[in-house]
Amino acid sequence: MKKLSLILLVVLVSFPAFSQIKFGIKAGVSTNSITMDEIKQVTSGTTTYSIQKLEEAKYGFHGGVFMRVKVLKLFVQPEVLFASKSSAYTVTNVTTSAAKEVVQNLNKLDIPVMIGLKFGPARINVGPTGSLLLGSPKELIDSPDFKSMYSGMTFGYQAGVGLDILNKLTIDLRYEGSLKKYQTQIENLAGTTYNLDDRPNAFLFSLGFMF
Repeated sequence: MKKLSLILLVVLVSFPAFSQIKFGIKAGVSTNSITMDEIKQVTSGTTTYSIQKLEEAKYGFHGGVFMRVKVLKLFVQPEVLFASKSSAYTVTNVTTSAAKEVVQNLNKLDIPVMIGLKFGPARINVGPTGSLLLGSPKELIDSPDFKSMYSGMTFGYQAGVGLDILNKLTIDLRYEGSLKKYQTQIENLAGTTYNLDDRPNAFLFSLGFMF
């Protein structure tokens, strides 16, 4: 027990000599896209709707805080970010051919934990990301026969490159992917589930400042 306590004391005393801990704030923008292989058709009463995703990219934003623990060239960087993104669909009444665009805004709390290597001012990093949905997006179909379903907590990953300027200003470009299929679903009263977007992904660009 005494030997273990001595080892822990040596590690705690020597750790700051080989590592650096910095805190920072960051914010940026993202381009979001979703995968939906085919047009979905759903029926509410005697009305049939078709749902099709819009191809153009939607933009979002993110911002929050991070901590970087650096040991030699290796670093670990956990982050807590508020992120907002949008997905757009065209919902068409098949009977009347009336169509409308529905934009869903999804607000999330993202918690990426990046692990990387630093080469001078340049960085490469990759790590898992947990995303917690905040609130409920707009309903795709305005009908009591259907309810929208979203995963409260999803997991994905981020990977990218970065640059530190004067050890203060940080620039990051990352790709974000999802490990869970079908982020958005709708379900009718009979319990039939329609899977909409498949694996959402995004490119993220951010600027940060370290203290």
